Amino acid sequence: MEIAMVGLGKMGMGIAENLLSHQHQVRGFDVDLKLAEKLNDLGGIFYSDLTELLAAGSQQKIVWLMLPAGKLTNDMVRQIAQQLHERDIVIDAGNSHYQESVANYSFCQARGIDFIDVGTSGGVAGARAGACMMIGGSIQVFDQLQSLFSDICVEKGYMYCGEAGSGHYLKMVHNGIEYGMMQAIAEGFNLLHHSPYDYEMAEVAQVFNHGSVIRSWLMALMGNLYQEELDLTAIAGVIPSSGEGKWTVEEALRLKVNLPVITQSLMTRFASEDCDKISEKLVALLRNQFGGHAFVKDE
Repeated sequence: MEIAMVGLGKMGMGIAENLLSHQHQVRGFDVDLKLAEKLNDLGGIFYSDLTELLAAGSQQKIVWLMLPAGKLTNDMVRQIAQQLHERDIVIDAGNSHYQESVANYSFCQARGIDFIDVGTSGGVAGARAGACMMIGGSIQVFDQLQSLFSDICVEKGYMYCGEAGSGHYLKMVHNGIEYGMMQAIAEGFNLLHHSPYDYEMAEVAQVFNHGSVIRSWLMALMGNLYQEELDLTAIAGVIPSSGEGKWTVEEALRLKVNLPVITQSLMTRFASEDCDKISEKLVALLRNQFGGHAFVKDE
C-alpha cells in the first residue's frame, strides 16, 4: 500500500521504517526539514509541503497521522479532510482522547472520508520492528487495511475494537494500567534500595523477569537501567504526565468505577511536579502549632 505519513518524529519515523521494510510505499511530511534525509535514506519520499503530499501518489489516499494529541492533531485532521476525496482514509495513530476521535470521525464522515483511530503501543522499538495496535472505526475500512496492520504489528498484536473511538479508548485504559505497573515496580525497587541488604539490582530485575509472576517488558527495561552506570542523584524526581492516565481516571469518575492504584500513580506524578510543596509545608506548620513539633527550614 501507499501511505502518506504526517508527522515524522520518533514514532512516525519508526512506523515509516516498519512500513518500508514490508514493501509499502511511504511519502512523508514534517515541519522539521532535517528529517528529509533520514526518510529518503530509508526509501521513502519526503515532502516539505502538505498540499503537495496529498496531491501525490495513488488515487485513493491513506493518510497516517503520528502527531501529539490535542489541538495539533484535531486541526490537522480538519485541514487534511478538506483536501481529500470521498473514500480516502485518515488514520490517527497518536494518543488522542477517544471523544476527540469520535468528533474527528464524524467530521470526516460528513465529507465522505473514512477515519480510523489507532492506539499504538510498544514504544519506538515497537514502531520500527513490530507494534501493538488497537483499532476503532468502520469494520469495512479495517478489513481493507488489515493486511497493513498485520505487516507492521507483532503476531497477535493488533485488534479491531469496534466503532469510532474504541481504539483510543482501549489505549487510554492501557496507559492507565501502565502508570500503575510502573509505579509498583519503582516502589518495590525503592524499598530494596533502602533495605538492610546489598542487592545487585540488575540481577534482581533479571531474576524477577525469568519465570516469576511479575515478569514483563517493563521489568526488562528496569534491568537495562541498572546495567548502566545509573546515577540517580543526577535525575530530578519529576515524572511528567502526558495526559492518558488523567483521562483514564476521569473516565473512572464519570462511570463511578473504582481505580485506586491507577489514581494513586497519577497523583504521585502530580506530586513529583509540585516544587513548591505548599501542602507539605502547611502540614509541618500545623503540627508545630498544635503540638510544638519541630519543622525543617529550607536551606
